Amino acid sequence: MVWPPFPGELRKRAGDALLHRVAGPTAYEKRARIHGTPGPRWFGPERPVRTVHADASMYIGGLAALLLQSLHPVAMAAVAAHSGFQGDPWGRLQRTSTFLAVTTFGVGADATRAVERVRQVHERITGTTPTGVPYRASDPHLLTWVHIAEADCFLRAHQRYGRRPLDASGEDGYVADMARIARMLGAESPPETRAELTDLLAAYRPELRATPASRATARYLLSRPPLPAAARLPYAFLAAAAVDLLPPWARAMVHPPLVTRLMLPAARLGGHAITAAVRWVIPPPPPSPDRPPAPAP
Repeated sequence: MVWPPFPGELRKRAGDALLHRVAGPTAYEKRARIHGTPGPRWFGPERPVRTVHADASMYIGGLAALLLQSLHPVAMAAVAAHSGFQGDPWGRLQRTSTFLAVTTFGVGADATRAVERVRQVHERITGTTPTGVPYRASDPHLLTWVHIAEADCFLRAHQRYGRRPLDASGEDGYVADMARIARMLGAESPPETRAELTDLLAAYRPELRATPASRATARYLLSRPPLPAAARLPYAFLAAAAVDLLPPWARAMVHPPLVTRLMLPAARLGGHAITAAVRWVIPPPPPSPDRPPAPAP
């Protein structure tokens, strides 16, 4: 008779599998390097960005951000043509999660190099939308949209599902922290407070709409992710929580699949269960050396 693994072993297996999906096969080596390398960071341990980005709520916020970003037709055209998110979704996720980890927790020199690599990639990406609108990934206006969609969704997710929701000052601090990274990437006048973030999102509303590409992205992200069978039910709850996180106007534009819509009444309960499960299976990162933050970029 084959006995099931002990809870501790099951927990480790699940944690390893999730980390390797999100951060790649060298996830533990990356964690050790990012968190353990001595030197000044852009953000000290007291900064809100470190609280938000260390929390399991990022899984929900990240998916919501992708859905929201897809509603800008020019940004979506660039992603569809150049990102390879359907051909290599895990690779794109791993690159994004590594960038967030390095810029939030890594030493300043590594964070600067990560930003420069992204800027070099953006400089090479140009094209034309299906309706004939030219674009370039380095366009400050598009970079600002991508930035505010991320900042808004990460913050919304943390305030709803985070272990330690921020107070009003902490929310402003998070937006200001994210603005430092956005400026390095080339965004134009990124918001510095929660109120400014809300106002700027509203200013982009006239540019947003559903397109065939955004609808295809929603179908892929919400109902057709490349996951093993055992992970599909937990992911369905995560997907519903991400859709429920969106503002009502964005949720209507995304037009989620029927299964996701049917799960929306249980989205918040499922979102809390998913974040609790992630916290249980993922081991904490190694402590960062106690160093003062690096000068602001």
